[in-house]
Amino acid sequence: MSATIIDGKAFAATVREKVAAHVARLKDENGITPGLAVVLVGEDPASQVYVRSKGKQTVETGMNSYEHKLEADTSEADLLALIDKLNKDPAVHGILVQLPLPKHLDEDLVINAIDPAKDVDGFHISNVGLLGTGQKSMVPCTPLGCLMMLRDHHGSLSGLDAVVIGRSNIVGKPMAQLLLGDSCTVTIAHSRTKDLPEVVRRADIVVAAVGRPEMVPGDWIKPGATVIDVGINRIDAPEKGTREDGSVKTRLVGDAHYESCAAVAGAITPVPGGVGPMTIACLLANTLTACCRANGLEEPEGLTA
Repeated sequence: MSATIIDGKAFAATVREKVAAHVARLKDENGITPGLAVVLVGEDPASQVYVRSKGKQTVETGMNSYEHKLEADTSEADLLALIDKLNKDPAVHGILVQLPLPKHLDEDLVINAIDPAKDVDGFHISNVGLLGTGQKSMVPCTPLGCLMMLRDHHGSLSGLDAVVIGRSNIVGKPMAQLLLGDSCTVTIAHSRTKDLPEVVRRADIVVAAVGRPEMVPGDWIKPGATVIDVGINRIDAPEKGTREDGSVKTRLVGDAHYESCAAVAGAITPVPGGVGPMTIACLLANTLTACCRANGLEEPEGLTA
């Protein structure tokens, strides 16, 4: 068996096209332009890359992008004051504070200072509670992207057996809630799970989100199952040679061992090019959804949970 490759890059492009089309209609019919504010504290290189990419894609879909770059030693009071200002700004429909924050800032306090209706990351405790009780909420971007790809591949997910490996607040737990919402039978597995291989082998859907490179081998996968690999891990790749400074070159791998899993699975997301591109696409979709809800307008079809 050779698995169907679920192309997250192509799927994300389709999501962005849908967002752009809906944004254009909002402008033409209602005179409204959705706005996303991204707050970056400090100069973490990876965060800077993410913020630039988010800003670029926001503008490309016709939305307004507001970037706020703060010094690494910004006080908690000053950051909270900025969030309060953005909460009150009617031109801002989505607020994202780029994580991780410098150690002197309380991430939970900062996240929960964001207006839940503008919390396009879906991390506010109110949105976590709403999602957990099956109510309308802002949904974390990565799990939302995974759900979109699963729905596209399977159609209905009702009755399927799903195993989520990983229990993080960002991916594992909300992913399980979304799958429950689509009537899957859901198991959350983790490092302490007894006989993890057997637990995974019974699943029609495996979501690997544990943060360990190539942890899930092909012999854990039920023939024909769908593998959604959320992991992004950088490992040494001596076969690629060394850099000028003598260090070994690296490559990106997921939490599943791609080659062995692809030989057994019915469908699989690659790394890179699978789940990753969907995260920013869903951030844009969430911003559009927040804008529509704020203005009492119909939500975009196919872009929400």
